[in-house]
Amino acid sequence: MLDSTPHLKIGDHQLTTRCLVAPMAGVTDQPFRLLCKKLGAGYAVSEMVSADPRLRNTRKSWLRRQHDDEPAPIAVQIAGADADFLAEAARYNVANGAQIIDINMGCPAKKVCKKAAGSALLANEALVEKLLNAVTCAIDVPVTLKIRTGTDNENINAVRIAELAAAAGIQMLTVHGRTRKQLYRGTAEYSTIAEVVQAVSIPVIANGDINTPQIAAQVLQNTAAAGVMVGRAGQGNPWIYAQIDHYLNTGQTLPAPDRTQVGATLLEHIRALHNFYGPQQGMRVARKHIGWYLDTIDNSGTFKHTLIRIDCPDQQLDLIEQWFATAHTRLAA
Repeated sequence: MLDSTPHLKIGDHQLTTRCLVAPMAGVTDQPFRLLCKKLGAGYAVSEMVSADPRLRNTRKSWLRRQHDDEPAPIAVQIAGADADFLAEAARYNVANGAQIIDINMGCPAKKVCKKAAGSALLANEALVEKLLNAVTCAIDVPVTLKIRTGTDNENINAVRIAELAAAAGIQMLTVHGRTRKQLYRGTAEYSTIAEVVQAVSIPVIANGDINTPQIAAQVLQNTAAAGVMVGRAGQGNPWIYAQIDHYLNTGQTLPAPDRTQVGATLLEHIRALHNFYGPQQGMRVARKHIGWYLDTIDNSGTFKHTLIRIDCPDQQLDLIEQWFATAHTRLAA
């Protein structure tokens, strides 16, 4: 079945696709967001930024707030458990270019949850309501929310959280089909997401284990969600956003990128990381991305292990360029 549903809107922002890039700490920095948008994603949320004002001027926070020359809409995700801090963080980021503020109530990481933030907030519905109202009242740009289905299987309360969100003026809700306790283990479930869709009138986005165009289409059919959000499946595979969008619109599958395309994109990504972070830090950040890209290519294991030990930015680029340039020779041999 072809997608006849109008594309998503968040406030006045018309998105060009129903496949969105999930915010991922340590991954969705500006180089990654720009690449995904260039390759077909219509929307990408920044890495999580702490609402704690004491952390605002750190280099990490500063880098996470960089949006220069990034295609609109600019979406910044904030996290915290203090209403005043969250409201001020929202105002600060809007003043510095954010066009959409996303609130993180889905992160299951211990270092976030131990501060009663992220998905730990789902255990306190009264606090959730207070935080959501504080942010929506503080700014005049759209506010969105990302959650999980609940804290554990005995406490699934995504529908109630969704109702609180809609009442507070949240304009889009993303639901990851796992509980906080599950982390990223097991299999995501979508029945709770379908219940959320039925309970509220705001757009609901399905998230979790969506790693092929066919799964994306099935999830949309089963949940009636307004779109899908893809995170881990985009690591080393930024083409997936266009592939999903094309399949939803046409019912046809785009071909996977060939080795030449993978090599060119990987080099573009690494150069962007070197420029964004500086050569040395960029080289270190690039290592995980290199691993993800090469995991999609057969017989790249030895080369991957060589690359992650390289300690020279220029050599990192040179070796990748040489390896992909001689791919046809190696295959013929």
